[in-house]
Parts: sequence; C-alpha cells; structure tokens
Amino acid sequence: MLNRTANPTATPPAVRDFQALGAIHSVESCGTVDGPGIRFVIFTQGCPLRCLYCHNPDCRHIEEGKVVSVDELIEEVQKYRSYMRFSGGGVTVTGGEPLMQPEFVREIFRRCKELDIHTVLDTSGYVQLNAAKPVLDYVDLVLLDIKSYNRALYEKVTHVSLEPTLKFAEYLKEINKPAWIRFVLVPNLTDTRENVEGLAQFVSTLTNVEKVEVLPFHQMGEYKWEQLGYEYELKNTEPPTEEQIEAVMEIFRSYGLPVQ
Repeated sequence: MLNRTANPTATPPAVRDFQALGAIHSVESCGTVDGPGIRFVIFTQGCPLRCLYCHNPDCRHIEEGKVVSVDELIEEVQKYRSYMRFSGGGVTVTGGEPLMQPEFVREIFRRCKELDIHTVLDTSGYVQLNAAKPVLDYVDLVLLDIKSYNRALYEKVTHVSLEPTLKFAEYLKEINKPAWIRFVLVPNLTDTRENVEGLAQFVSTLTNVEKVEVLPFHQMGEYKWEQLGYEYELKNTEPPTEEQIEAVMEIFRSYGLPVQ
C-alpha cells in the first residue's frame, strides 16, 4: 500500500533521469471529479504555477514529494480495475503539474494502456511542447486548466505567461486529442465578461473540445496556505453564487460550447 502523505525528507535525485521513478504528493483510489467514471488519481509533486486560489500549495516543490516507482503505482492501480471498468473510469494524473515529470508520467500512462485502462492528463499546459508530445501518445483525454484568457489577468492569477497554454491547446486541436477545458470562476477576479468571452471565443475554435467545466472558487485549501506560512490573498473572497455561475455558463453556451 502506498504512503499517501508527502515525505519532506525525501529527495528525488533520479526523477528526471530515470523514467520509472517519480515524485508524487499522494493518490486517491476512487476519485469522481477528475475525468469520467471512478478514477485512480495520482497527484504528482512540483508545479511551476503559483495560482492565487491553489488548493494544493503543498504540491509546489518537487523535492518535497515521495519518490515512487511506476511498478508500485501500477500494482496499486490494478486493485481498482473492476471499479474503473464498470464505471467507465480509469487513471488520472494531476498535481501539481504532471508535465514537470514527463518521462515518469509517460511511463505511467504507457503501462495503463498495456492494461487497457483509460488515461486522463490534468494539466495547466504550461510546458514545452516537445516534452509533452511523447506523453500525449498514451493519453485518452486531457483536462486543460485555462485560468483566464486576458494575458495580464492570467499572469496575476498564476504568476506565469499564458502563451505556452494556448500553444498546448492549439496542439491538442492539431492532433485531435479529446479535451475538457476547465475554468475556475473567482468573483471579482476571473469573472469579468471580457475575460470569459475571450476564453469562450478561443475555446470555440478548438474542434477537439468535448465540454467546458466551470469550477466555482472555494476556500478549502486556505488552511494549507496558513500551515505553510504562505500569504493567502483571497481570504476575503466568497464563492460565486448560483446566479454568477449560471451567467458564466451562459456565455460559454452562447459560443456553442457544451458546459458543465
């Protein structure tokens, strides 16, 4: 059984050099929100973004993860194959940012495909395309988190540039890789009409997108920020109302996009 807590003393010297090893934060054996069906969810360690609303800030630093082998993970995954099969589920690799460890994640997915297990990659798309392409060979569905469309706002929210994510999205279209677009709705931050319409217009050009998920902001990760000594700038921000969520969903629908 895998240890589901991060080990701050573990140092993963071989993470980038040996594809069978990687650094993870934790796993969830029966996830239901990260792709279709019941899923075995692997949370990788390490993320280049610094999102203001991140609910996993303890995934930031790759050196704080637990080093595991792909063999260990696959052994654990196979215990839940019946749940996956009957629910139409599979394995999701999220984070953190999985594409910080492309060789490791590619090997997880390759092994899953050998076992005929559906694979989902949950990513920000903030990656060099050449590193991502070999991973995508073994991915059935991409959950692409596009935090905002306005460039300045995106950088405010994530502290990185939007451009790599847009290039990644365009590449997914080019190879016709099925994708769900995820957008976190934060009142008084990402909810401006100009921002939402810009994103909706862009997504409407992506012929591979199966649906858009509007994810309401929540404060469930605030306690982690406090424990880690980070300043949580959104402590006074309330979750969006049903009316606010519906208004944003309607903008996406107006561009012909299926929305959840």
